[in-house]
Amino acid sequence: MNPSRNRSSLVYLLLFVAIIVLVVYQFQQSPTTQEVIPINKVANDIQSGLVERIVEDNNRLRVIYADGTERYSHKESETTLVEQLKAFGVSTEQLAASNIKIEVKPPSPWVGLATILGYVLPFLFLAGVFWFVFRQAQGSNNAAMSFGKSRARMFTGDQPKVTFQDVAGVEEAKEELQEVVEFLREPEKFISLGARIPKGVLLVGPPGTGKTLLAKAVSGEAGVPFFSISGSEFVEMFVGVGASRVRDLFDQAKRHSPCIVFVDEIDAVGRQRGAGLGGSHDEREQTLNQMLVEMDGFDTDTNVIIVAATNRPDILDPALLRPGRFDRRVILDRPDMRGREAILKVHTRGKPLAPDVDLAVIARSTPGFVGADLENLVNEAAILAARRNKKMIGQAELEEAIERVIAGPERKSRLISAEEKRIVAYHEAGHAVVMNALPEADPVHKVSIIARGMAGGYTMALPEEDRTLMPRKKMIADMVGLLGGRAAEELVFDDITSGAANDLERVTRMARSMVTRLGMSEELGPLVYGQKEELIFLGREIAEQRDYSEAVAQKIDEEVRKLVNQAYERAKAILIQYRDKLDAVAQRLLEVETISREEFEAIFPPPFSKNGGTPVPVGQNQQPVGQPA
Repeated sequence: MNPSRNRSSLVYLLLFVAIIVLVVYQFQQSPTTQEVIPINKVANDIQSGLVERIVEDNNRLRVIYADGTERYSHKESETTLVEQLKAFGVSTEQLAASNIKIEVKPPSPWVGLATILGYVLPFLFLAGVFWFVFRQAQGSNNAAMSFGKSRARMFTGDQPKVTFQDVAGVEEAKEELQEVVEFLREPEKFISLGARIPKGVLLVGPPGTGKTLLAKAVSGEAGVPFFSISGSEFVEMFVGVGASRVRDLFDQAKRHSPCIVFVDEIDAVGRQRGAGLGGSHDEREQTLNQMLVEMDGFDTDTNVIIVAATNRPDILDPALLRPGRFDRRVILDRPDMRGREAILKVHTRGKPLAPDVDLAVIARSTPGFVGADLENLVNEAAILAARRNKKMIGQAELEEAIERVIAGPERKSRLISAEEKRIVAYHEAGHAVVMNALPEADPVHKVSIIARGMAGGYTMALPEEDRTLMPRKKMIADMVGLLGGRAAEELVFDDITSGAANDLERVTRMARSMVTRLGMSEELGPLVYGQKEELIFLGREIAEQRDYSEAVAQKIDEEVRKLVNQAYERAKAILIQYRDKLDAVAQRLLEVETISREEFEAIFPPPFSKNGGTPVPVGQNQQPVGQPA
């Protein structure tokens, strides 16, 4: 436990107790709601024989009358009650003759302390307020007088280190940053040859690819302090705060050099200048200008390296990206199959795995997953194993975790009619049969009619190998597979439902991209239609400029419609050809709800050998079957 926090708690407790004592004392000393009479009136009542008893408590008098009423009075502190009554004409003999009892209460030991506290506590309270404000102004991040202080968090060797062994799937990026580590460890080795230490490294990649983890690993390998801050923490509503925080951050970095300063999401502060119309943009530009000055002002012997991360390098200011500020740009892309397997090995380290676990199969089943997705997958598998009271994580838990991450948890409690269940079964069977009959499509990995998330059912098709290029035939095969569900509904039930809403949306988007962006239309040729422009004065927002005529727009619509119609007719033709397989798969789905690849291929052996393809998740009924899309 923190000793300073304990001391602060004790001070607050003592202050609270003292205030309570003072309040109680003041309450006791305060005038009551009873009638207060002067001492001469008490003397007159004694002479009239109306008083029965007097209770003296310090200088307060409680006068009890013969009729039972009580009144209050005060006497002077320098004299006794008898002497003061004698001054008003009540002698001792009269008191004795009247048989009046006078009780004197002993003084309380707390009276003196309470009196002292009554004078001292107000001054202590004011002193405490001034001390609190001073402390907050010196070091607190939330105080009004510390706006200009940097909010960077510093990590030193006291914390658990992250090294390159904790980072997997980005081997090329690790090699690039290994040189940065050597620069920090042995700068003389490079300076002696006239080499300049890189001032900045920009990590670029999609979210979850490990940019922050890689920056921490560089710090852990080099054994130097690591400052971490988000780009949004520089900018405040007050003018000049961001620039002040930049100066303070770089001053701290120089004092702790050699070190690494990591700025996450630098696009929040490093957007191109001139973008935007509001005052907040002026403040952000001042912050960026100060950062540019500080990065240029670094001496080569300070051994401070700036590492920044972003997934939007296109909107960064060119002055920030030039050599001398960010000398290196390291790309962290989505890992391939071997990279995913290496990442899975890192995240399963220290976790009990069953003998049947094959991480290579899991890596092949997770195309497009980044490091954060795989970490979440392993965690979901561990939760599933614990829920099932298992001692080890098995292959079944890992495979189910994939489905949970992609489509969401199972919704077994969802009640649908037998007719809707039959429609979903034929819909998913249509996807599976069509994809299995196309040589360019990916192999069917699993078919299920169990609702997950917003999907009424799903067909999972996974590639045999990673591919970075998408051939035209593969895209057309994916479109045919996506339309297999709608075609099966029309063929079997002579009706269609809203279950294919998401399939139709994706097919339309894919066909339009083929025509307007990829130049895959025979009619329109290898041209791009609809140039995308960045509106610099609206914050570099993307807008599409229509640079073609109405006649060309009509041809684009016709080509998109032709591609979709051809894919739909091809899907129907395949289902008519393999109608017996469609019925068999749908019937099996109605019996067991989920079919694996082995069981599916036993029912319908692939008529062609499958080629590897780019992963495209297909057949998810994003709208519940029977509901309007």
